[in-house]
Amino acid sequence: MPETNQAALDFLLTRRSRPAKTLTTPAPDADALMTLLTAAARTPDHGKLEPWRFIVLQDQALKRLGKTAATRGATIGLEPDKINKIADMFTNAPISVAVIASPKPSGKIPQLEQTLSAGAVCLALLNAALAAGWGANWLTGWTAFDRPFLTEALGLAEHEFVAGFIHLGTETSTPPDRPRPDIAAITDWVAQ
Repeated sequence: MPETNQAALDFLLTRRSRPAKTLTTPAPDADALMTLLTAAARTPDHGKLEPWRFIVLQDQALKRLGKTAATRGATIGLEPDKINKIADMFTNAPISVAVIASPKPSGKIPQLEQTLSAGAVCLALLNAALAAGWGANWLTGWTAFDRPFLTEALGLAEHEFVAGFIHLGTETSTPPDRPRPDIAAITDWVAQ
């Protein structure tokens, strides 16, 4: 039997995200955030391509992104509630890390595998923040995939996109647990 890290296993079996709208200051400072980013970067990365990178969004940058989202949402004709939801996601965040999927040319590692690695970075950052005692939430929304927004607001290259916006801060309330998957219903056991 392997040696169990029971504390880590218990954390993973009970972890839950904190709604972004319940997060407030203080947020992780630069030193604390570097620890979280370092933990997130220990994600499986076949080929050692590092097909992802981080953009730390804070203060005026978040306000700018909220305004840009509102302007872009109106330009493309979104309903006001959809525009406000995304704009508020930025302007109300204490700090946010945009995990940027940045696939690298490779004849060996498919782009899909690189994208999955970027998603794993999002979960690793989320879990690192929660394990460190911070409130954290992984969100996307239409701005994560809207090319003009990505280019104007974040300066992303044409091949890049947002795998997730990880909002970090201090939680103001413990969220209720939600129903979890029925593992037996979604698991097949194959022995032959």
